[in-house]
Amino acid sequence: MARFALVSERFDDEEPLDAYSRTVIDAAERVSPSVAAVEVLRGGRTRGSGSAVAITPDGFLLTSAHVVGGGDRVRATFDDGRVLGAEIRGRDPLSDLAVLRTHDGELAAAELGDASHLRVGQLVVAIGNPHGFAGSVTAGVVSALGRSLPTREGRSRRVIDDVIQTDAALNPGNSGGALVDRNGSVIGINSAIRSLGSGGPDGQGGSIGLGFAIPIDQARQVAEELIRTGRVQHPDLGVNTRSVSDGGTDGAQVQNVRAGSAAAGAGLAEGDVITQVGQRRVTGADELVVAVNEHRPGASVPITVLRQGRQLVLDAHLA
Repeated sequence: MARFALVSERFDDEEPLDAYSRTVIDAAERVSPSVAAVEVLRGGRTRGSGSAVAITPDGFLLTSAHVVGGGDRVRATFDDGRVLGAEIRGRDPLSDLAVLRTHDGELAAAELGDASHLRVGQLVVAIGNPHGFAGSVTAGVVSALGRSLPTREGRSRRVIDDVIQTDAALNPGNSGGALVDRNGSVIGINSAIRSLGSGGPDGQGGSIGLGFAIPIDQARQVAEELIRTGRVQHPDLGVNTRSVSDGGTDGAQVQNVRAGSAAAGAGLAEGDVITQVGQRRVTGADELVVAVNEHRPGASVPITVLRQGRQLVLDAHLA
């Protein structure tokens, strides 16, 4: 009979950690008490799951709007074992953000960082609840900055601008969780992945190294408005468009104008090609959405269009 030798060598001292490992561990340990695994309920039945980040000690958590869509209440489980009931304070599908509120105890609020100083290639750590595996930690880098992420709610369409792209592994259930820097400061709220054969915001497949997070600077503003009023107002021009190019002029061609909208009031017509909103050039349909969203509802904005070869400037009062 074959005999197998057992390795009996013992080490009296713990093997030292390299700098990379220590950085990831420190960041994860700092933010983990603030990240919850959330179970979304409606009528007593589970409708979905995801992650959330505590942002105030008195009970407010930030998550993704698509995580809590279709639910009326939430159970949040923290890494210390506490399970707290929470209500949905407000959700904004057009920024894919939502705020939860729990009255069941004090929270370990995460430190919110500054995404404006991020650099491509810097270390980031993601913490969340992928596929129900609560407290999962992955690490990677900022792969790109300034990406655009399309969202939709009913007839309204919006492009979330300046999104963070990362290769830290994200999977369904990571949405609403934290993307943090080396100091454990939250610099993004994980929102979406691109995966092979994916369909929804979280995708149906696994991570292929293409994850996206809403910068915390945007998320903080939306959260403050949701906490204050329970809703977020976005500017609306009131047109459907498609990207066009004739080799010389790029723009967003108007396909239809909604009755009673800002576009109708400004005199925009089907076939017009929008080339500029305010001071921002528009070279396609997605860029038009971004350009409109730079303004506040109620603002009066000049819209430059090409109509049958003539350039016109129309004033639109954004709804």
